Amino acid sequence: MPSALQCRGDCVESVHPWSAVAVDGGAGEVVWSTGSDPITTWRSSLKPLQLACALEVLDDPPIEDELLAVGAASHSAEATHVTIVERILARFELTERDLRCGAHAPMSAAAAGELLRTGRAPTQLHNNCSGKHAFMAAATRRAGWPADYRPAAHPLQARVLARTERASQAAAPFAIDGCGVPTPFQPLSAIARAWASIAAAMRASDGDARPSPDEARLGRIGWAMARRPDLTSGSDRFDRELVRLAREPMAVKIGAMGLFCLALPARGLGIAVKVESGNADALAVAVPECLAAAAPGAWEAPPGWPLREVRNVVGDPVGAWRAV
Repeated sequence: MPSALQCRGDCVESVHPWSAVAVDGGAGEVVWSTGSDPITTWRSSLKPLQLACALEVLDDPPIEDELLAVGAASHSAEATHVTIVERILARFELTERDLRCGAHAPMSAAAAGELLRTGRAPTQLHNNCSGKHAFMAAATRRAGWPADYRPAAHPLQARVLARTERASQAAAPFAIDGCGVPTPFQPLSAIARAWASIAAAMRASDGDARPSPDEARLGRIGWAMARRPDLTSGSDRFDRELVRLAREPMAVKIGAMGLFCLALPARGLGIAVKVESGNADALAVAVPECLAAAAPGAWEAPPGWPLREVRNVVGDPVGAWRAV
């Protein structure tokens, strides 16, 4: 099984096996894989499908790319992210009180430091899932459903789970995510198949073809993510840098505990990568290795890419990540 090694000097400090699957969006068949096919939770990599379900309930209103990108984001709660969440809420005449995601400190160290400096506590707007929850709250109000949209029996969550099963072509048992809503768990190949449907929708909605309403909806989300990785992620984060340095369009999404998903519309490929230890830093090795094998030419790490370095507290390089 391929692994990412974290080395400090000449010592291998930790070993992180990983698996990956690539699925063709047209045929829905596995075209490349490595490692095993582990069962894993989707976590935040489900956000494009969750957002698609909310937009469908909202009757597909005209929404700017930046709002869609934050709606599918695990954002860092930088000022721009928080402002856009406020715009989503205002667009649907909601307030922070309508959210059910809970508050946590910003993922951005700079944003968290600014809150500390000014003596303010984090709010639900700073939750990395607040964009998704804003759209869920909007869909719930539009449909007249119970205001707490989190339970699995809620009509919105039932739609999400059914949508996941259709896209993945597999049953979707679930646990509860960190933000309180259901998160399915499935084989990695099923997750890659669902992400292949995002790649296919992006391809269908980009050109002279006439996509179905579902393809158009999912394609809009995928393209918003591809165009604004700064909004789906945050400064100096791996997923943002991956898209910024890509040689072709791609929509990518990190999920907690070492899951990473990609949609490559030009190739019609959906790819899911899982670091089995759950270590997110190992993705800087695993994902480029996967792309080199499954989508050659789509991406190449620049020389001295800092996300593969191991540094000490004062910033000196003391080791590196490498593949084996």
